[in-house]
Amino acid sequence: MSDPTALVTLLDQKAPLQAIADHVDGLSHADRLAQCRTLGRAAQRTLFGQASAEAMSLADLVPDGVAPLVEVIQFGMNTLPLPNGLRKFEKRFCRPEDGTSRLFGYNEGSTRALIGPGYFVAVATAGNAEWHSRGGIVVDYYQVPDASVVPGWPKVVANSVGLQMLVFQNTRDFMRRVSRFVTIGAAYKAEKALDHYFVLVRNP
Repeated sequence: MSDPTALVTLLDQKAPLQAIADHVDGLSHADRLAQCRTLGRAAQRTLFGQASAEAMSLADLVPDGVAPLVEVIQFGMNTLPLPNGLRKFEKRFCRPEDGTSRLFGYNEGSTRALIGPGYFVAVATAGNAEWHSRGGIVVDYYQVPDASVVPGWPKVVANSVGLQMLVFQNTRDFMRRVSRFVTIGAAYKAEKALDHYFVLVRNP
């Protein structure tokens, strides 16, 4: 097993993004996930600042060649002031069947039964200069899928329904690329940066 603090050490040493990318992509999936899940708020803030909006694309979330309505799981760790177990979650993505340049997705975790799935549509931010300065992809909770999703996913509901409105309504996450398998996002509520982040590790 790799040193679980190695990624934090690289960030503390202000290592360049390429060194961080080489490090995390050189790990096994289990070690990559374990090291990313050690990152607290300050470390994720630092990583977001180093990560690339320009390099981020939908293919970082659902790789090219994955068929429509095939689930791709991204394992996440956020920086909300919660116990570690409640900070772990999954963002599950798929391509729609209509061939448009967007992804459908929702949030899976221990709180889904309480707050709902938090459906979203992810699109590139190119063409919106303000959004693109935040990240190359926006995970947009103002939108929910308007067509079929992966069989077995929860029922699609608007984020204005139920308790999920407290978490997801009027929210957008802006994503940047760290490496082949790792991305990082920053949360915005009603266009205001929340200074909360989440790191995602793609299931290989």
